[in-house]
Amino acid sequence: MAGVTTRPAIDLEVLRERALRIRREIIESTTAAGSGHPTTSLSGVEIAVALYFGGILRYDAKRPRWPDRDRFILSEGHGAPLLYAVLAEAGYFPTAELNTLRKFGSPLEGHPNMRKVPGVEASTGSLGEGLSIGIGHALAGRLDGKDYHVFVMTGDGEIEEGQVWEAAMAAVQFNLSNLTLIVNNNDFQQTASIEKVMNTKPIAAKFESFGWIAVDIDGHDLTAVHEALAVPRRSSEGRPQCVVAHTVKGKGVSFIEGPLGHHGKALTADEAKRALAELSR
Repeated sequence: MAGVTTRPAIDLEVLRERALRIRREIIESTTAAGSGHPTTSLSGVEIAVALYFGGILRYDAKRPRWPDRDRFILSEGHGAPLLYAVLAEAGYFPTAELNTLRKFGSPLEGHPNMRKVPGVEASTGSLGEGLSIGIGHALAGRLDGKDYHVFVMTGDGEIEEGQVWEAAMAAVQFNLSNLTLIVNNNDFQQTASIEKVMNTKPIAAKFESFGWIAVDIDGHDLTAVHEALAVPRRSSEGRPQCVVAHTVKGKGVSFIEGPLGHHGKALTADEAKRALAELSR
């Protein structure tokens, strides 16, 4: 079927170039907006690139509501600049629209709006809700006799929300093997490090204790990410999967990587020039 992804062997160089381009688009769009969350978005690039361009996610950009498509739900909705850049690169809308981010009248709002942007599966941003939404999609797929897979990405700070753990219990109770949770484990949230606010480590072990299949990976290693996200379709264990992706906030731009101070803060024009220079190497 034309326009529908298949699952070929990955070309790492092509994926790395795509990741670099998406990082540049994140910097450009958030700087043009003068607001947004570039560091969170940068931390999840390899995850999204592997899903959309590594032959894992089944989708058709020309038919955003194709019933047999796989679903990707970005629960940490403040990472919208990443999702928008990926959707544009995938052909859901022109990349030129990325620089309208957060502009009055633009469909590219601060958090994803499924009513306005093709390819957005859920309107998110109220943290802690994405996994529950994903469970709804996974159950609907079972009832409809569909073989689509549901991927949900949360932040590590986000999983402090109690609703996440209620959902974690429900996913196991209903044997949702068609559900994968990806935890973007970049170690920082709005006010401090994860360990200082509410230490949820070890994350994988906690999900395993709830009955999930869980694995820790380097979230910037495209090979590791691709392998971890491709496994669920081959699994017959009848359990949901949790991939804890260890990432770096602001990855790719040296002067905003890791430390606090840039959460929810767009780069200045001069900082953006420095960042884009680094991302052009």
